[in-house]
Amino acid sequence: METAWIVKVAVSAAPYSIDKPYDYLVPAALEELAVPGARVTVPFGRGNRTSEGIILAAAPGEKNPGIKAIFAVLDREPVLDATGIALALWMRQRYFCTLYEAVKAILPAGLWYQLREVWHTVPGEEAAALAASIPGGQAVWDALTASGGSADAQVLENACGEETQRVLRSLRKAGAVTCETEAKRKLGDKMRRMVQLALSAQEALALSQPRQRSAPMQYEVVQLLSTAGKISAAELCYFTGASAATLRTMEKKGLLSFSEEEALRVPEPRKEEPAAGPVILNDEQQAALDAMVPMLRSGKPGAVLLQGVTGSGKTQVYLRLVREILQLGKQAIVLVPEIVLTPQMMRRFSSYFGERVAMLHSGLRLTERYDQWKRIRRGEVQVVLGTRSAIFAPLEHVGLIILDEEQESSYQSENPPRYHTRDIAKFLCARHGALLVLGSATPSVETAWAAEQGRYTRLFLRRRYQNHPLPQVQIADLRQEIRRGNPGLLSEPLREELAENLRRGEQSILLLNRRGSSRMLLCGECGYVPECPRCSVPLTYHSANGRLMCHYCGHSQPAFERCPECGGIMKHIGSGTQKAEEELHTLFPEAGILRMDADTASGGHEPLLTRFEQEKIPILLGTQMVAKGLDFENVTLVGVLSADLSLYVDHYRAAERTFSLLTQVVGRAGRGERTGRAVIQTYTPENDVIQCAARQDYQGFYESEIRMRRLRREPPFADLFTFTISGTEEGRVLRAAAGVREVLRRTFACTDEKTTEVLGPAPAPIVRVNNRFRYRCLLVGRNDKATREQVSRILKEFAANRANRGLHLFVDCNTME
Repeated sequence: METAWIVKVAVSAAPYSIDKPYDYLVPAALEELAVPGARVTVPFGRGNRTSEGIILAAAPGEKNPGIKAIFAVLDREPVLDATGIALALWMRQRYFCTLYEAVKAILPAGLWYQLREVWHTVPGEEAAALAASIPGGQAVWDALTASGGSADAQVLENACGEETQRVLRSLRKAGAVTCETEAKRKLGDKMRRMVQLALSAQEALALSQPRQRSAPMQYEVVQLLSTAGKISAAELCYFTGASAATLRTMEKKGLLSFSEEEALRVPEPRKEEPAAGPVILNDEQQAALDAMVPMLRSGKPGAVLLQGVTGSGKTQVYLRLVREILQLGKQAIVLVPEIVLTPQMMRRFSSYFGERVAMLHSGLRLTERYDQWKRIRRGEVQVVLGTRSAIFAPLEHVGLIILDEEQESSYQSENPPRYHTRDIAKFLCARHGALLVLGSATPSVETAWAAEQGRYTRLFLRRRYQNHPLPQVQIADLRQEIRRGNPGLLSEPLREELAENLRRGEQSILLLNRRGSSRMLLCGECGYVPECPRCSVPLTYHSANGRLMCHYCGHSQPAFERCPECGGIMKHIGSGTQKAEEELHTLFPEAGILRMDADTASGGHEPLLTRFEQEKIPILLGTQMVAKGLDFENVTLVGVLSADLSLYVDHYRAAERTFSLLTQVVGRAGRGERTGRAVIQTYTPENDVIQCAARQDYQGFYESEIRMRRLRREPPFADLFTFTISGTEEGRVLRAAAGVREVLRRTFACTDEKTTEVLGPAPAPIVRVNNRFRYRCLLVGRNDKATREQVSRILKEFAANRANRGLHLFVDCNTME
């Protein structure tokens, strides 16, 4: 049998139920370009519709009659290396996603193509007659003819209805129309026109000197280029005053030559950032560094938990670690959980490492992220700093990965593939022989347990940098405040501390982890509560625009003072950051107040934080984005307006999240020379979680929490697979969820009952979001290969069952939310 070049392709059009690497034939003309990591267009499915794909492997093989050939290669060079391909295959097996979903998570959004089908009429009366003989063909033919004989498939579908695709395939089969697929990238490379002398500087000056008076502009251009060399045409015209016509004339005379050069769209570095001095470590920091340096130099994979109290100087240790790895000729990735933390961290790293640092996070424009990715891939960058997606930066020689505040839920993706950044980091460290450093004042219970079992090396920073004392914490009982006749958001102790800080000229941070003004409106007569028409949640009142808004689907409607059911007066129940801001203005009318939440930070976090720091605004009020990583030496007071908001939630991580949030926000105070203070307001001051957070006692919290996790068989003692079924009809969703439960029970019936348990179905905490009902089943077991294979089989069988059409099933393991 004839041999040919065969490639294995991950196809974007393949759903999870039939996802696998598909074999395709490579035409001889494309063999040099069709290499692993390059994207291609291929025919897929019965109708051979054009789909995008990426080559995973290539090798000579037998040319079978039924094998299809690739249409085109979209990349001049591969966009994924061997590590990226291996990572995509691993993510598919681990996170129950398709290969292409994994690839799309790894590559930047600006790299993707949009495929566009363009249909053309075949000239001649015979083609028109064929079209008329096909059901529905005349309408499609008329639409094509009206468009000049060519039209986009989507345009035709809008004009002729849902059956258009079927009709077009029939017309093509009959020979009445033809189809071409165009691939257009969402973002193109930005090019700029460059100018340089076509002759030597001496020759050009000799030719232009005699005409200095008659053609002064040309002489200015030659003078500038003879000293500057190659510069952009725009800059040349700006500095000399020459016009584009002048430059074209000089090109015709043979004085100038033009060329195209790529212009990278990356964030401008801060000009005012001074070069930093050497990083000076205290004894504890130096001991931690000395323990990690041999692990860095060994070239073997390893993991360290760097557990340090808030303000202990973990960032200084990170800086020294990065310097060490750069001296070894390797590269580093430094991750933070929130976009709000990247500007501060970027300033610190840039002051030490200059242009060798690149920043990647979702707050950048697509063009900026794409061009930063290109800089990293070319090897122009040695340190990548960013949020979750920066873990996929295409570095070739990774020696160090740092996850700061590793316990944060934002390190887990909410969309397929639902990966956890820590797992991806472990994979990369194992592949590159790199060191993983997990930094936190409040490590996740699973991480602390792994360190306790010896899987991670555990290092401590037990005191603050420069021996600054931890904040003095006061717990305010909101029940007592109500008894005293104070129904407001601010307790008497917090008011007094705020007044004292204003008198001293010091700054305060207040945390209320709920945006908006009131949690909901309630009719005092009949109990009516306005709910979102698409989600099963009450609408939140926003005083800034006088509207009721849904924080899940974005629905918005005007608020009303009278109940639409009975005409009663609507009451405002609960409070958010807008309400807190109004109360602060009433109590302290002269004080400057800056609110930072999802409503005010839409233009970016950095301008708000810069204002707070430079203008010394007395009070910063915000949601959890003000709780982590911020370092302002003039902040001496922190107030938590409601410590109970995240504590009494139906999630096994509720206690851990509350302890971490309280510890982190309290740690924002007293980071300079002055002693910090904190006030935690709560309705349950006796709760162990709040008491431990007030004492900054992680070990006490951990010992209590690990006992509860063991009793309840929660991570790290078991893994929780959450099966979520969603659809538009609640009855169908519930029946399907019950079916999933029975399949799980049958599948795992032969296993030891102590290791595997099936629970549910039960409604999700918010049962309806954007008109889709959601029910869940829970599998308590172990996340090993055998279990994942069974889960994958269940997902594929669910998708293949016609009774489940219109329903969606996805699986999370140990979900953070």
